[in-house]
Amino acid sequence: MLRPAYDARASKRRRAQGLAAEIGGTAQGAEPANAVSGADIVILAVPFESAKAALKAAGDLSGKILVDIINPITPDYMALTIGHTTSAAEEVAKLAPGAHVVKAFNTVFWQALPFDVRRGNPAIQVLLASDDAAAKETVSTMVSDLEFEAIDAGPLTNARYIEPVGELNIHFGYALGWGTAISPAWIKLTD
Repeated sequence: MLRPAYDARASKRRRAQGLAAEIGGTAQGAEPANAVSGADIVILAVPFESAKAALKAAGDLSGKILVDIINPITPDYMALTIGHTTSAAEEVAKLAPGAHVVKAFNTVFWQALPFDVRRGNPAIQVLLASDDAAAKETVSTMVSDLEFEAIDAGPLTNARYIEPVGELNIHFGYALGWGTAISPAWIKLTD
């Protein structure tokens, strides 16, 4: 008896379509290159070791804003795999020439993304680093529209410092038992 060949692309497409149906609204499932072709902003939300393959699958990102939310961490979440002399964001920028890379959201647990979880609390801060002022401003507006507080954290090289903040938040959440309903914050004490 012959079995039909396993089609990994069809399986991924079905998974994407199922997720889109679960999300509802105008969400659609598509293969990466199709999904990003009409997008102005692309969010890279994969493990660091998968970034190269994900960007290759996405195709040409020239002219697009690429939001990198990656924390380059070990499988046990307890250490960074790179840092201080480079960052995941800088490596992503090398892999996606022509894209306008903005580091953002990497210090925010996914559990804190829904508004109903955040209701009644101070706005969660999202640190933004980029070498492209216009892209950073666009992402800052998106962050504000999502009811987070956008914090300009300087050039993309500052992702070298933002990614360890993300790792520290992971330590607080998991290793130190604070859970995922936490977020780091910068407070200006005087004007």
